[in-house]
Amino acid sequence: MSLTKIPLFFLLFASSLMVSIPSSSKMCVGMARAAEVRAFGQTGSNAGGGVSGNNGKDSDNLTVFADGSPLTLNLAGEDGKPGQQGQTGEDADCQNQPTGVKHNLLAPSGGNGGNGGNGGDGGNGGYLTVYATDLSQLQQIFVNASGGKGGQAGLGGEGGQACRCSEPYWTLETCNGNPGDPNYRCTTLEFRCQDGKNGANGVSGAFGREGLPGQLTLINLDQPLQPDKPASSVTMAALRDKGYLLSKNIWETRNGAATLFAPGSVINDQYLALVQRLERSFLLIWNAPQPFNKFAQEKMTLQYESDQGIRVNIPDNIWIEGTTRQRNNLTQFIVYNAIYKQDATRLKSEGLSRRGGDLRLTLIDEADQSNLIATKFEITYSVTRSNPRFRTVSDYTTKYEGEIPEDLVILEGDKFTLDIGKLPIESQYLRSGLGVEIKIVATRTFAGYTDQQTITVTDVLGPFR
Repeated sequence: MSLTKIPLFFLLFASSLMVSIPSSSKMCVGMARAAEVRAFGQTGSNAGGGVSGNNGKDSDNLTVFADGSPLTLNLAGEDGKPGQQGQTGEDADCQNQPTGVKHNLLAPSGGNGGNGGNGGDGGNGGYLTVYATDLSQLQQIFVNASGGKGGQAGLGGEGGQACRCSEPYWTLETCNGNPGDPNYRCTTLEFRCQDGKNGANGVSGAFGREGLPGQLTLINLDQPLQPDKPASSVTMAALRDKGYLLSKNIWETRNGAATLFAPGSVINDQYLALVQRLERSFLLIWNAPQPFNKFAQEKMTLQYESDQGIRVNIPDNIWIEGTTRQRNNLTQFIVYNAIYKQDATRLKSEGLSRRGGDLRLTLIDEADQSNLIATKFEITYSVTRSNPRFRTVSDYTTKYEGEIPEDLVILEGDKFTLDIGKLPIESQYLRSGLGVEIKIVATRTFAGYTDQQTITVTDVLGPFR
């Protein structure tokens, strides 16, 4: 019999072919087939991670006045706490390895160890403010404003132990047919047990970060420094009655803080030093004929501008004629006239009139401020064949457009009279019974302020009187 006619089975782990020479009528072929793998026992559970360490507390800040007395200042940040070690993975529950089974076996593995906790961060050193007019006195002060150390990292936990196979290999014989028959065949199957794996060790945590060293602020004064007040919004009443003080602290960043103190001192190398404190007063002087109480609660905004003194911003709703005067550390703002912006645009039409053949338009200044406000008028003169008194008209035709010369404008108290009939308008467009639309644009100017008001009059021209 040829070997190529013998049935073949795959061996799962060895992949080798083992053939025994047939004896009499029995042939045994020793080989294993591809068999399933079954686990036995219980795999160990993975372990929990270690708790991270607490961060160290920041040190308190401190302010001292240097007078030459020896001082020891502990402003060090607290050290971070260490992280806890990860827990150990659970060992596998091996139980007893099954015997005589027709499948491969896998022993249980151990659980993984837990990761270690992170170390806590170190606390920051405290900020130190020193008032000193004599820097040599700082040599009597020892300061430790170091940051706290970072906490140690927790180690990773060990992995759990795996189970080992008590019987790594075994064989079982199976036969087909009856002994003595030509087709009688026997096969020896080989099986294997694979050991479990030990659990992986946990990863160690991270070390905590070191805290920052505290920083020095050096002030060359012998009294507490007042905060910056470079700008403020203040009522005009307060500015007139009491005045107002603005201030600005000028700082400089320097290096070499530790060298200012006693040897061995620890503090951030960079520090802030007060270079100069600027102060300037502001006073409002009311020399205006208008009643002050009308404006008393309005607020002005003051802005310190160093060498330029104090800049004053007037509220948008007020027009003021005034001047600024700088004297030493005092800024005076002198007011000569003041009106509300809304009063510049309170012109009201009193209607058209004809006197001696001239067409005139009368406007009343309801705010009665025209003795202060310069006014220029522009006119657009349009006519229509319709009657604009009873319905809206859209067929106007413009017959004149331009500025009204000053000699055609008469101001008497709060009343403007515009002599329209003397403008270069053809007489046929000034005749009685003609519908007109007269649009007046008044440009009002006061102390550098400007605003405009548009007044539109529609009417039918009456007879001459």
